[in-house]
Amino acid sequence: MSTTKIIKIDPLSPNPEVLRLAAEILVKGGLVIIPTETVYGVAANMQDKKALERLYGIKQRPKDKPFSLLIDWKLRIEEFAINIPVAAYKLVDKFWPGPLTVILKSKDGGKVGLRMPDNEVARGIIHLAGVPLVCPSANISGKPAPTDFQQAIQGLEGLVDLAIDAGNPRIQVESTVIDLTTEPVQVLREGAIKKEEVEAVINKKVVLFVCTGNSCRSVIAEALLKKKLKEKNRNDVEVLSAGTMLTGGMGATESTKEVLAREGIDVSGHLSRSINAGMIKKSDLILVMEKAHENRVLEIAPEVKNRLFLLKEFAKINGNNLDIADPIGKPLESYSRTLEVIKEAVEKVSVLI
Repeated sequence: MSTTKIIKIDPLSPNPEVLRLAAEILVKGGLVIIPTETVYGVAANMQDKKALERLYGIKQRPKDKPFSLLIDWKLRIEEFAINIPVAAYKLVDKFWPGPLTVILKSKDGGKVGLRMPDNEVARGIIHLAGVPLVCPSANISGKPAPTDFQQAIQGLEGLVDLAIDAGNPRIQVESTVIDLTTEPVQVLREGAIKKEEVEAVINKKVVLFVCTGNSCRSVIAEALLKKKLKEKNRNDVEVLSAGTMLTGGMGATESTKEVLAREGIDVSGHLSRSINAGMIKKSDLILVMEKAHENRVLEIAPEVKNRLFLLKEFAKINGNNLDIADPIGKPLESYSRTLEVIKEAVEKVSVLI
């Protein structure tokens, strides 16, 4: 039996040399016990057939039961999966990094399980390895998953090349596993995240308003729809806003604050943000102010075309011009007129969603 190298590491400030060593071993086909926030796992290079054979052997796991992958960035799911549903983007946005494994349709026609762990050591190793890593729990199949390092190394010492001791995992409960290839979605294993929490995220509709700078029109639309939904005692919709400009972190314009204050709405705490792929793809409905915004959204995520509309178009407001003009830099009267146009549209949106 070979010897397993054991290294103790600070989970909050991990030694980068240890992370690099682990990554190098994995790239070369070795096996490494690594910590996650749930339980300890055994990592292997998915692209190395010998490493996978060895992992199946020490786990005593049936070959027809595939391993899930660990990734270090939310949208890396698109590297491994196809036909990703909106529900997957909602769950990833809410729970990653964290104890949730999502099962999606893989590019080879099967299924693939993916998880982004909430653990600096694990994510550091994933990033440095630069290869897809499988990482089942560090135990013989059928036995309890190891919730501390001693449990992990007890049955695997001498069978893996490196074992990283980072103390006790923070959660010590296995990840929840959700199969998103079926309709309805199936909870295959209820772990750290409860079934009710998963269902609440999936069932909540996400509406995204988009303008240019996210300082006036989309802010007005977001605020008005939130107010309308509150009046209807509806908590089944999440309302967001963003802009197509690259800059973010600015407040609403003073005129925006003033016209919304007349509606009894305070947006003094608003900070602008730019649209991004994750935000767009998790939205059930994307409502933009101008055709230019529609074009920008489609540049980022062409697959959302069927749920992307001009606000006036979706609200079925008749007229030759479906754009809502930008009032920025114009007198307060322009903001008032813009608010009235958006208010009429939002009233209709609140009925349609």
